[in-house]
Amino acid sequence: MNVSRQLLIAGGGIGGLAAALALSSAGWQTHVFERVAELSEVGAGLQLGPNATRLLLSWGLESDLRRVAAVPERIVARSALSGAELATLPLGASIEARYGAPYFTVHRAELHRLLCAAVLARSGVRLDLSQAVHGYSENADGVTVTTDSSGVAGAALIGADGLHSAVRVQMLGGGAPRGVGDVAYRTLLKTADLPLAARVNQVTVWLGPDLHVVQYPVRCGEAINLVVLVHGAHHAAQGGWDHAAEPDQVERALYATCRPLRDLVAAARHASLNERPWGMWVLADRPPVSVAGEMARGRVALAGDAAHPMRPYLAQGAGMAIEDAAALAAALADESTDIPTRLQRYAESRWRRCARVQARSERNSTIFHARGLMRLGRDVSLRLMGERLMDVPWLYGRR
Repeated sequence: MNVSRQLLIAGGGIGGLAAALALSSAGWQTHVFERVAELSEVGAGLQLGPNATRLLLSWGLESDLRRVAAVPERIVARSALSGAELATLPLGASIEARYGAPYFTVHRAELHRLLCAAVLARSGVRLDLSQAVHGYSENADGVTVTTDSSGVAGAALIGADGLHSAVRVQMLGGGAPRGVGDVAYRTLLKTADLPLAARVNQVTVWLGPDLHVVQYPVRCGEAINLVVLVHGAHHAAQGGWDHAAEPDQVERALYATCRPLRDLVAAARHASLNERPWGMWVLADRPPVSVAGEMARGRVALAGDAAHPMRPYLAQGAGMAIEDAAALAAALADESTDIPTRLQRYAESRWRRCARVQARSERNSTIFHARGLMRLGRDVSLRLMGERLMDVPWLYGRR
């Protein structure tokens, strides 16, 4: 393989595979290193706004996505305490007409699988499993990564190795991600086994004091992704994504909420499609990106959660990783200048937007979990200006 035309990618998650797909479409050879022995994605669902689907469709994935995704009709905000509807944002044909791309909800593993299939269909892509990137060395001619079995050289390195990125640690130093004080419980439910009132083709966000719950369809509506997010739950010692949770502890967190929400959560005992009814993870992030140099230095760039991990309260973690992939491909396509300059242009094009999304996600955690007068003010504002507050033109529109 021509080293001068080869890009090294640490991480085979959604961000790493999206980068490999976009960069191979731009004429680069890509070599992806993934630490696990078998590609899979932990988690259940993703919301993909028009900013993300626009790019996925441009990469030729529309027919594949429409076979596995749901197309919700609206986003509805409800009070978790009373069940009352607070605001609605139309999706479906309405948002596709407004922004030129659909709003999809999809099982995370299915998006990962179709990205993997698209990548492996490209002749210029190599994917190595059971090969973590532990570090790298850089000189004027390229980058060499150290993996579990060897050293591999390329023109540049893209660190898409997630929240605990080894590439980030070497590039920027610094400590571990910060805990945000929230715990998320997730499950995937069989739609046909749910109460009739819960079988709705929409994204529902239930807002309550120190908690909120999100539900939406995946697998073309055959399943419902359900996530319960609780502020202040005491699981600080448990990092990572994949822990079991008991139904009792999830239901106890919602003891003061309305009956329809409690019934939905209780349905996980018999309707869950998971091996265990509930999984749990402790949320963590980093402060918003503050300068371009936090996303690229020399021949090394960061993408996705390695660059800008964020709270899931704007549903944009995957979207920002997909945008990063497209921006990398655009910057590296300019062969009139050297690789470090191209990566710096990538970082300049991305850091402010990523920082804005990180900050908005952090702000939403306060709004979603509001108590007292702040909660009352939030609910009044949603009732009066719901669609205007819930739509995000600066995020979903063409740039």
